Amino acid sequence: MNTGLIFGMIALLASVSFLQTTFAIETEQELVPPQIPEPGPIQEPIRMPEPAPVPDPFPGESDSDKVKRLIEENNNLKQQNNDLQSQTSSLKNEKLRLQVEILELNNYIQNLKEITLEQIQVILELANQLKETIFEKIFSPTIQL
Repeated sequence: MNTGLIFGMIALLASVSFLQTTFAIETEQELVPPQIPEPGPIQEPIRMPEPAPVPDPFPGESDSDKVKRLIEENNNLKQQNNDLQSQTSSLKNEKLRLQVEILELNNYIQNLKEITLEQIQVILELANQLKETIFEKIFSPTIQL
């Protein structure tokens, strides 16, 4: 077993020294800059295709019909705009109301916390008084005996 271990160690050292000499030979090689490629033919830029003319969205419609239709669309859009503005104002009012309610609830919670702390202090004081009373009434007479 010892001879196998020794031969293994020798083989390992030989391979390490061989790798060191291989790496040393590779690092001693001179670097050659890459060759600059020859310029190719000049390419023409890609041209954008000519857009097709936009077809009339409402063929056969007279100018007065177009004006009427556009007036109706404009009136509808104005009505929608007014509706959205009224919704926005009502939502703002609702937001303000909810913010006031949240503030009131936070104040209420703070008051409840203070009341709870006072009640805990009172309970602790009562517990201490009970402990003192029990000690004085029960344990004091038995200790004096």
